[in-house]
Amino acid sequence: MSYAMSLALQAAVFARLTADAALGDLVGTAVFDALPPGDVPSIYVALGTEKVTDASDGSGAGAVHEFTVSVVTDRAGFASAKGVAAAVSDALLGAPLALSRGRVIGFRFHKAAAARVGTGDTRRIDLIFRARVSDD
Repeated sequence: MSYAMSLALQAAVFARLTADAALGDLVGTAVFDALPPGDVPSIYVALGTEKVTDASDGSGAGAVHEFTVSVVTDRAGFASAKGVAAAVSDALLGAPLALSRGRVIGFRFHKAAAARVGTGDTRRIDLIFRARVSDD
């Protein structure tokens, strides 16, 4: 197994999301790897958890990265969050990701979960993607 491409994959995902015009129209610059101190925007995108499993084979080291991109909002209802989630999905699936190390040999949307957070108006959608990467 190799975890060596994890940073390269994260950087490519973050770069894709921050450069996407359609997503930018919805959230501006509110795409985060780590939440900023203080107040957060009323709607934002955040990179989340990652699970990695070995996918090495006879051709070399590789891994499957299952990672979460979250859309969080305090706006009432799910409509705005779902619009942003669709833009995230479109941005990531629209073209292959280029990595600074290794290459993506498979990338797909896996699943999503939409939920209220607590008893207030906060809504969260967790989008889970799977990327198969090879270190060659």
